[in-house]
Amino acid sequence: MEYRTLGNTDISVSKICLGTMTWGEQNSEAEAHQQLDCALDQGVNFIDAAEMYPVPPREETQGRTEQYLGSWLHGRGQRDKVVLATKVTGRSASFPYLREGPRLNLAHLREALDASLRRLQTDYVDLYQIHWPERKTNFFGQLGYQHQPEEDTISISETLAALADLVRSGKVRHIGLSNETPWGVHEYLRLSAAGEGPRIVSIQNPYNLLNRSYEVGLAEMSIREQAGLLAYSPLAFGVLSGKYLNGQRPSGARLTLFERFQRYTSPIADKASAEYVALAQEHGLDPAQMALAFVNDQPFVTANIIGATSLEQLEANIASASLQLSDEVRAGIEAIHLAHPNPCP
Repeated sequence: MEYRTLGNTDISVSKICLGTMTWGEQNSEAEAHQQLDCALDQGVNFIDAAEMYPVPPREETQGRTEQYLGSWLHGRGQRDKVVLATKVTGRSASFPYLREGPRLNLAHLREALDASLRRLQTDYVDLYQIHWPERKTNFFGQLGYQHQPEEDTISISETLAALADLVRSGKVRHIGLSNETPWGVHEYLRLSAAGEGPRIVSIQNPYNLLNRSYEVGLAEMSIREQAGLLAYSPLAFGVLSGKYLNGQRPSGARLTLFERFQRYTSPIADKASAEYVALAQEHGLDPAQMALAFVNDQPFVTANIIGATSLEQLEANIASASLQLSDEVRAGIEAIHLAHPNPCP
């Protein structure tokens, strides 16, 4: 397993990060623990969670993912072996059960962090991330930016000051962003440079063969500012594995179980996915491993967040860390991308 430095810190993280959002919905506590044991055995030391997990988010299950992770940390005594990341929920009317509607001010961040630490059964997290911005902007695939008056919006300056308080408390080592735009990243960096709070060390945004929009603006930011990408959805909800081609809906799969996951299922996405799968098969590669290997070795990526519902999937996904794509395969990927650029931004 290759390890990379997290931002400008002294923390080394595996280039494969274990995602956890299925735990408590598609995976039981025992299965979550099996995944953790398997991942650590394969050299993975980076684990990413969130207070709102599992997904799809529901009041009845909220926090269950962190609870499963916490029971493993307590039972195995492995806290010093892992780099632990979690996220605080951004502003949304969809989560009235979280602090009567989550916000990104000091009171909310303190309450959210303390609840996460209780569930995780630890007294600190290595990386605390803003899951999405407070302000109204484009994320989760939204296009066509329309500026809206920022009434009753907590400023980035206030949020960064709150994060600084959490770092000073010793409960957070470093901070990161998620689902953020180039302007938002720049503003956090500008305020930090002005002495208003800690510097971000990572950006967790979507990145995969069907959505390479991160390359426009944010990739340069990651490299120049030492705030690498923690890539999520590297398999586009499993679409790039090929298991959903030709209308297939395998039993127990995410797109079969949950209608809300439609981001990567348009006709143009299906066409592009079929071409990527065919390219992999032409070169004797597993389509999922090819898609993951493409993400793994991008120069602006710190870690690739993989998820799985079975140990077989998990082991195959982790094995992508040792796969080196040939120049011919990379050329084929670029040809498909040129023909179907970012069908699912």
